[in-house]
Amino acid sequence: MLKKAAALLLVCASIGAWLGCGTTSSRFLYAAIPGGAGGGQIVAYREDPNAGVLNQLSGSPISAGSAVESLAIDPSGKSLYAANSGSNNISLYTISSTGGLTEVTPRQPTGTSPTLLVMDPSGSFLYAANSLSNDISVFSIGTKGALTTVPQTGGATAPIGLSAMNMALAPSGNFLYVTGQEAQGWIEAFPVTQGVLGTPTVSLTGNNPFGLAIDSTGSHLYTANKQDSSISTFTINADGSLTALGSPIGETFNGPVNLLIDKSSKYLYVANQGSGNLAAYSIGSDGGLTLLTGSPFTTGAQPNFIASDSSGKYLFVGNQSNSAIQSFSLNTSTGALTSIGSYAVPATPTSIVITP
Repeated sequence: MLKKAAALLLVCASIGAWLGCGTTSSRFLYAAIPGGAGGGQIVAYREDPNAGVLNQLSGSPISAGSAVESLAIDPSGKSLYAANSGSNNISLYTISSTGGLTEVTPRQPTGTSPTLLVMDPSGSFLYAANSLSNDISVFSIGTKGALTTVPQTGGATAPIGLSAMNMALAPSGNFLYVTGQEAQGWIEAFPVTQGVLGTPTVSLTGNNPFGLAIDSTGSHLYTANKQDSSISTFTINADGSLTALGSPIGETFNGPVNLLIDKSSKYLYVANQGSGNLAAYSIGSDGGLTLLTGSPFTTGAQPNFIASDSSGKYLFVGNQSNSAIQSFSLNTSTGALTSIGSYAVPATPTSIVITP
């Protein structure tokens, strides 16, 4: 018996590529296309986990809700949610073992024009920012991904100061951060208890804070301030409130609109829409940022968001002007990026999510 097992291991080692022995299961990438045919589409790809290459799935793109803007996937990778800003609701899709999507109806109503979705790290709650009603809808996630509204203090939704630009949860799920703009950019920090938002504290940041990212320890928060072409850094206090860490960094090139912290929390990547590139920084133990050698890295025209797969070895960038998704390999030792390929989509992508 032992000889047979040893022989099988030898076969797998010698022809593993042919048999699939020792390979990692495929992941699936989905992109929201609000301007697609019929008012909205979702494009689906299989990611090669060993190369970062994307292959479009058969039957993709699929028709989606009106002006689909934002996507979220639960931690199990079995349910995908899509915010339909044109019809004021959220679609739920089941994800098959081959990456196919099947919509589960009816759709879940939200506030007016939901444009941002954030999944609770535990997969227990889903948060939707409604850009025209200026509020947050919260849903508990039940059996097979079904959504149930979580009533907020004083009503069905939690009001925010103005239209949300971005939204992020602390890794603990206990604090929700929302950025917006009035005379100056601001960040609202909401304490969260079982999906119910408490009274927020407000901090000022740079102008037009489109980008928002939190490190994996929940110690530091960063905003990308488009109008100022700067990055602001904050320390997250025990009560969720923020303390500015030094002055905003002004070497982020032109028009930063989105941020991504890598899986190790060693590097911060900035999508610069105006200059058509990604700036990359190392993150110090105090949260400070240092521009990496070789940064910035060229992208397609007007990059507007960034996503990473669960391995942390590959990044994906949605480029607004040339309607494409670009893939990069990430050197985990240096933070450097190398372009792998570019994949055309039917229209401007606004959100990317990847199964675990």
